[in-house]
Amino acid sequence: MAMQQRLRAATRAAALHLVGSVAVAVLAAALVFGFWFPYPYRDLAGGRELFLLIIAVDVICGPLLTMVLYNPAKPRAELCRDLGLVVLIQLAALGYGLHVVWQARPLYLVQEVDRFKVLSMPDLDMAEVRKLPIPMQVNWVKGPITVAIRAPKDAEEQQKVLLESVQGGRDYAERPEFYLPYEGAAALKALQRAKPLAAFLDKQPSQRSAAADLAASKGLDMAQLVYLPVVGRQDWVAVLDAQAQIQGFLKGDGF
Repeated sequence: MAMQQRLRAATRAAALHLVGSVAVAVLAAALVFGFWFPYPYRDLAGGRELFLLIIAVDVICGPLLTMVLYNPAKPRAELCRDLGLVVLIQLAALGYGLHVVWQARPLYLVQEVDRFKVLSMPDLDMAEVRKLPIPMQVNWVKGPITVAIRAPKDAEEQQKVLLESVQGGRDYAERPEFYLPYEGAAALKALQRAKPLAAFLDKQPSQRSAAADLAASKGLDMAQLVYLPVVGRQDWVAVLDAQAQIQGFLKGDGF
């Protein structure tokens, strides 16, 4: 009987802990998907899978530990100590998980010749990022910033980047010193390699409905839209208008 009473009490405590954990997870999801991984980057950059893995472990383990440790027969001070330790461990795990997600968040969408590349913190030298003009600097409330790439200043600079990239080093997209605002003539260069959206839809007919909805929502003629592939954790394309501005994204291999 005593064991049954303990199990009932532990189950109630674990259920309350689960409700609290889910509430915290919802707040964390609002931060992650509202600011760090806005649509479609939760798929493009793999943010959804990483976040769900971290949250699942955190939400499940906390209440399970509470169920194991909770015993109403314990002295109040001992019970508070045990449960406080569980919460502390859970918050530490959540903090570490959010730190991992923070580092993996996409910072830039870089237009590089015939594609866009999604880059996160490990791909970049953050000291170089901090030297960029304020409008191109990242912060925690911004989603990824779209940038273009300037041409090398001279043959020596071009040769340096070429040699390093061939040896497995950084290419232009991973070098913030080459970044330009994605606007005007810099943005229009994207149209030189862009292909008609119809060509993508011929290869990915399942995206026709999404493409039609996108064009209708923007008040654009689909025949005037073009696309470039996006290099990320999944295959997507960026849909561009006649001014090379990104109007949206569609899922599928654009190469």
